[in-house]
Amino acid sequence: MLLTLTTDFGPGGRYVAQMKGALYSRAPGVTVVDLSHDIPPQDIAAAARLLEAAAAYWPAGTTHLAVIDPGVGTERPIVVVEALKQRFIGPDNGLFGWLEGRFDDCIALSRERLAPAGDSCTFHGRDLMAPAAALLLSGTPLKELGAAHAFLQRMPMTDGPRIETQRIEGRVAEVDHYGNLITNISADLLKETPRDERLRVTLGEHETYGLWQTYGENPPQTLVALVGSEGFVEVALVNGNAAEMLGAGVGDAVCLNWSDTL
Repeated sequence: MLLTLTTDFGPGGRYVAQMKGALYSRAPGVTVVDLSHDIPPQDIAAAARLLEAAAAYWPAGTTHLAVIDPGVGTERPIVVVEALKQRFIGPDNGLFGWLEGRFDDCIALSRERLAPAGDSCTFHGRDLMAPAAALLLSGTPLKELGAAHAFLQRMPMTDGPRIETQRIEGRVAEVDHYGNLITNISADLLKETPRDERLRVTLGEHETYGLWQTYGENPPQTLVALVGSEGFVEVALVNGNAAEMLGAGVGDAVCLNWSDTL
């Protein structure tokens, strides 16, 4: 039995410890793997991006439990989603919106079925979601834990890249652990785009030329642009932190423009 755990609780402290205790006490044979507890507080979009990026690499049968839940204690549903031959458990607040239209089954958990006496209104991860995960891992059929849930909440829509003649305007969608500025400009949009010095990549007052294949093709502290491992253009500082050096972050504009000649 394999379960991943993603939260915004931080890597230490009692909240993660309590959730793991609730899981192990109800499903002793489970293997719990921490995906991340470093999600910024209440950042549902960051957690959704992490789960979407990670899920494709986990084996069939994996259960993913995610608790980024600023609406804890309210009437927002807690859902179990069966998709990609895996299961996802968490609040229906946009966390699993990327699975809308791709899931095989989805239920909203019944609080009456799961809540023990004295459960907390502010820690549903421990008192509702962890017990639900343990029941599923122990073989309880999905339909016994709640009622069918037809639609998953999506994150608010954001504008995609703007494409013009020899120009693409996008934005920084994420800053990774290394300070790389990952944009929303996918490699699919670059089929007619030169990768050499004809291409200029601009972020604020800073610019770099061309798209490189690796970070190491340039000396340390060089600002570069490349297509990262998940297929999106990113701006990076070789052996450094581009976000800190540029003073840039999520939402900042990134522009690619090019000419036919050098």
